[in-house]
Amino acid sequence: VEDTVIINLYFDRSEKAIQATEEKYSKYCFSIAWNVLYDKEDSDECVNDTWLAAWNSIPPRKPAILSAFLGKITRNLAIDCFRRKEIEDVTAYSLNDEIQRKEILEILEKFLESLKKGDCDIFIRRYWYMDSISEISARHGISESRIKSSLYRSRKKLWERVKHLYGKRI
Repeated sequence: VEDTVIINLYFDRSEKAIQATEEKYSKYCFSIAWNVLYDKEDSDECVNDTWLAAWNSIPPRKPAILSAFLGKITRNLAIDCFRRKEIEDVTAYSLNDEIQRKEILEILEKFLESLKKGDCDIFIRRYWYMDSISEISARHGISESRIKSSLYRSRKKLWERVKHLYGKRI
């Protein structure tokens, strides 16, 4: 079923929209959740929650790329699930935490800007989208060993940058 047909089903408020979405995107969304959670039950729950979130979002939203729209929802739900499971005690968020968060974001942004386009995409695919080495290798049409080398060099550059900025505090 074409994405435009699925989106129209959502706009018609037809329950067939969820069925069509599940048939076309369940494996895709499951793989995204799995790459974050590594738990079948939690991943299945995130995928089911994705369908509900899509139902509640379309309309009024009309996603230009349905797969990206669903992928983003799934990823955010999986990360939320991961955080709920891993963080039992919520600590007070202090000004120092906010300053450190901003420093880290600034370091990462400058680091990513310093990488070559291909190395940047490899780094982001691995550590943001949590793609496997083999998926990245297929995407770029280069060997897994070259992907691993690129990731190693990028991590080393990032570590050097962090050490330089934070000095002996590490």
